[in-house]
Amino acid sequence: MITLKDLAATLGVSVSTVSKALKDSPEISKDTIARVKEIAKELNYRPNTLALSLKNRKTKTIGVIIPDILNVFFARILYGIEQESTALGYNIITCLSNESFEKENNSLHLLANGSVDGFIMSIAEETQSNGEVKHLKETINQDVPIVMFDRVANDVECDKVIIDDFNAAFKGTEVLIKEGRKKIVLINSLGGLSVGKLRVLGYKKALEQHDSYTGEALVINIDSNEALLNDQLEKIITEQPDMDGLLCIDNVSGIMSVNIAQRLGRKIPKDLSVLGFSSDEISHLSYPQLSTVTQHAEEIGQQSVRMLVERLENKTKGHTTTATVDFTIELRGTTLPN
Repeated sequence: MITLKDLAATLGVSVSTVSKALKDSPEISKDTIARVKEIAKELNYRPNTLALSLKNRKTKTIGVIIPDILNVFFARILYGIEQESTALGYNIITCLSNESFEKENNSLHLLANGSVDGFIMSIAEETQSNGEVKHLKETINQDVPIVMFDRVANDVECDKVIIDDFNAAFKGTEVLIKEGRKKIVLINSLGGLSVGKLRVLGYKKALEQHDSYTGEALVINIDSNEALLNDQLEKIITEQPDMDGLLCIDNVSGIMSVNIAQRLGRKIPKDLSVLGFSSDEISHLSYPQLSTVTQHAEEIGQQSVRMLVERLENKTKGHTTTATVDFTIELRGTTLPN
């Protein structure tokens, strides 16, 4: 490995001059800077990031923990995190919890020993269902900051990035109510997760607040296992022949519901309007294309990085903030035209 000493010897200058030139120091002439960088490139010089991190006590690396990489929403968030981290001069190390508390806990312990400066994470389903927060608080108490996104632990003091899940479901339900739908059903595959609970509450509140809707709220909980999803949705659509409005609060159930309903002879959107929660990228997988409450996943990832870097570089402590990334309602072919 080529070192600063090797570069200095090759160029016939001091190590200090080489170091300053590589950092574009105004103390060094432009010609010298250009010459040093040219030789460094020719010799394939790479800074010793481990030595730099020990010296500066900074790794310029962010730990990212994702609960489900096969979920398009989380994949797009990770893309946003990677793009913004690169722009701000940080690397990322990504770990997958696969919805497991144990894997999430192990990832935190593995990386919080100096490998990363801070974490960006969405907590695992098992973590949230069991109310486990000790490992999160311990990490923050070690002066390793955490920014949570989407799925957050409300009793952990850290920065958070969310969408307004309650209002998103409220507005989505209103779309179906204003179409004059008489039986609007909500399909919940998010179980006891905080985002799922908020969306259910938003759906129920919208039904309560509109006098034109006289039906009862009907929430049907399903297993999120995709191997079981087709049979579960087919059973629901078959057993609810008078259902004319359907709100699916994840990014797969809506697509599958449209396809299944049409196979069973329901006309979309004449007989049944379907609205999903989704990123734009998968709306085209049904025909007609799925109308969605669109979550701006990449923006959630980018905002999470900005919040963490702000805390790291300004060394701020206390006074945590929660940023809300807006959503949009994208009406396509599975709802009636305005």
